[in-house]
Amino acid sequence: MVAWRPLQAELVQPAQLPDGLLEVELAGRPEPLLFVFEIATYPERRLEEQMLRDMLLVYLMRRVVPEVIAVVLHPKGRFRARRGAGRASPGGRAELAASWTVIELWRLAAEDILAADHPGLAPWVPLSRFEGPPEPLLRRCRELIDREGGEDRANLLAVTQVLAALRYNDPKLLALFGGRQAMIESPVLQELLAEAEAKAKAEGKVEGKVEGKAEGKAEGKADGLIRVLKLRFGRVPRDILDAVRAEYDEATLDRLYDCAMRCPQLDAFRAELRS
Repeated sequence: MVAWRPLQAELVQPAQLPDGLLEVELAGRPEPLLFVFEIATYPERRLEEQMLRDMLLVYLMRRVVPEVIAVVLHPKGRFRARRGAGRASPGGRAELAASWTVIELWRLAAEDILAADHPGLAPWVPLSRFEGPPEPLLRRCRELIDREGGEDRANLLAVTQVLAALRYNDPKLLALFGGRQAMIESPVLQELLAEAEAKAKAEGKVEGKVEGKAEGKAEGKADGLIRVLKLRFGRVPRDILDAVRAEYDEATLDRLYDCAMRCPQLDAFRAELRS
């Protein structure tokens, strides 16, 4: 030992939360189970760290190991998401091991998902396994949302359209879910626009009521565009984020939004951003 110094024993947990935490009651079990869900667009290596973090965070807060499930939406190359991980202390005197369940959405049968007849599952169907042309299947998703979606209908249409764009670069197929109009009618996206406008005014980034409203609306569109990019491609490079946030022309943002929904790769979006 060369030197040592005392550290504050009180540790603060990071302000990061799982994508979903559910308390589930199962038949035959007297106590409910905690389920943690993490949704990844692609099977990226950072998913492993997220799963470890989620499991430890819930254990520290609830003193119980949760059921941990990762849902991966779309394949990417040959890389597969790991179903467990271990971490050893630098000195080798302690070791942490964990395992979890990985659901690869493209391996689930579309018919099995549709058989549940639940509108909340409709957005997953375009990314699942099926045979034949996609249009009849996507129409069934639309019918399910229209029939059972209720007050969540607009949000379900918008989410289904975004997820379908991960697999299909066809505006006609995406138009089955309402196209850009579905995004406009989505309460979630409208709330995002309102929050962005309020934030812009509060921070004093604009002068005057008319100018503030216009810039706030543009910022809301930029935030919505970034959300689509993150949903489709996972991590978005800093240069793209900065360029989108610096754009205040609404027509340009609309054009970029259309590109984000259809482009197969981020490089294609970057090329459109620079044009």
